[in-house]
Amino acid sequence: MDLGAPGNGSVVIEFVLLGLTEAPALQPILFGIFLLAYIITVGGNFSILAAILIEPKLHTPMYFFLGNLSLLDVGCITVTVPAMLKHLLSSDRRIPYRLCLSQLFFFHLLAGTDCFLLTVMAYDRYLAICQPLTYSTRMGWGIQRTMVAMSCVFSFCNALTQTVALSTLQFCGPNVINHFYCDLPQLFQLSCSSTQLNEKLLFVAAAFMGVAPLVLITVSYAHVVAAVLRIRSAEGRNKAFSTCSSHLTVVGIFYGTGVFSYMRLDSVDASDKDKGIGILNTVISPMLNPLIYSLRNPDVQGALRRALMGRWSST
Repeated sequence: MDLGAPGNGSVVIEFVLLGLTEAPALQPILFGIFLLAYIITVGGNFSILAAILIEPKLHTPMYFFLGNLSLLDVGCITVTVPAMLKHLLSSDRRIPYRLCLSQLFFFHLLAGTDCFLLTVMAYDRYLAICQPLTYSTRMGWGIQRTMVAMSCVFSFCNALTQTVALSTLQFCGPNVINHFYCDLPQLFQLSCSSTQLNEKLLFVAAAFMGVAPLVLITVSYAHVVAAVLRIRSAEGRNKAFSTCSSHLTVVGIFYGTGVFSYMRLDSVDASDKDKGIGILNTVISPMLNPLIYSLRNPDVQGALRRALMGRWSST
């Protein structure tokens, strides 16, 4: 595999993704591990979605948002892992320039929608616990769909802005990306033109799509905690907290890995830590989400059992 850089004055028409490892002995093992992770993620998230659709008891705003989150998780892992699996089986790790930009666009579209959807889910828990008398009117079916649609629109605008801004950069030097998918920090390092505007745009996007939602989530749960602590019975407090613990766990994983990834823009060397964080973002988090939401949720567990028993009995 030729990892050489294009000659002086040439324009890069493709990149080379180094992937997770260059050791031939490890590649089949990693292929098996990540193929299994992909199957588990897709199967787990679609199982959650099927349980929500089948079980009338789960036809509530919280589970409507959870179903959309499951679709986003399937999309997020599909954007990155199948291409990584292909590169693990082949010595050809080239990715065309346009395909690299497409991967970047869809990754930021899905991850950005995740940010807003997690915020909407926190607002839903705030209304359910702190404003229960007005919950049904303030979280009606039309409002739910509007919130999901607006999350997609805001994220689409950001993903399009970042992709178009990146397409204005010139790439005329090294074309080797020390990662397993195309993302902004690694591409900034390869550009032979100024990336100051792009980094400012990314900073604004991080504030609007990362910091602002995290602040709203924190404020929502501060009100939730205050309201739950006023509940006199221990059983009532535990029940209220149990509806929020899964969401808070997912928020912690999502924002913890995301902040670490994009705070390293000034780092010249793309280290193996970046790849590890990328795996957490694109593989581990989508795979764990179905487990997190079903582990302590008897409603989801019951719906999954009934769906599986119904399928077995029909066969």
